[in-house]
Amino acid sequence: MLLKTAGAPSDNIILQELKSVLYLNEIPLHIECFDNSNIQGAYPVSAMVCFKNGLPSKSDYRHFNIKTVVGINDFASMKESVLRRYTSVLEKKLPLPQLIIIDGGKGQLNAALEAMTALGIQDKVTMVGLAKNLEELFFVHDQDSIKLNWNSEAHKLIRQIRDEVHRFGIQFHRLKRSKGALENSMDHITGIGPKTKEMLLLYFKSVNKIKAASPELLTEIIGAKKAAILVAAFNKLD
Repeated sequence: MLLKTAGAPSDNIILQELKSVLYLNEIPLHIECFDNSNIQGAYPVSAMVCFKNGLPSKSDYRHFNIKTVVGINDFASMKESVLRRYTSVLEKKLPLPQLIIIDGGKGQLNAALEAMTALGIQDKVTMVGLAKNLEELFFVHDQDSIKLNWNSEAHKLIRQIRDEVHRFGIQFHRLKRSKGALENSMDHITGIGPKTKEMLLLYFKSVNKIKAASPELLTEIIGAKKAAILVAAFNKLD
């Protein structure tokens, strides 16, 4: 994470450097970055983070439950999330970013391009693919990659954005997995409905923490009757 320190380059200088090394037409004051997250195809999700003036704009972050893809297909998942994001942006007449970073390299970049082409905005935004292992940036249709100076401020910003989209995506994926495990573990408990499961998940974050909770705490959250049902059911499973 980039930290402001005395003597550190200003955000504008860093963005000027990024404009130069990526040969952009304008300073990328608005950057969005996408990444996919799944484990063996389970609970596939995508995440998008937004940086404005070189800083995270968390109110603009978005996550996507992948709806149209079965199994592991990072390319199709990326296409869906990019299509959904910019369909919404166009419908709400929001400004497009100057730069879109697609984490994953050429395959994911091409999938994102398909989405942007379907919306007719492929020429309105610069997109680059970020290869996960080699720290290379690819432009649409280019064969050769750009390798930024590792210690450059522009590269540090790119890494910060990539790390942030990873963090945000993994956080959401963990929540999805926990919710799935929670629902599976309580599907057959009569008297514990969807709203109660959601309430428990939001508070405890995992099934193990629910099982370890005291009856008193469960009572505070979901009431004495449901707490008793839950404790009895868990005791039977044990």
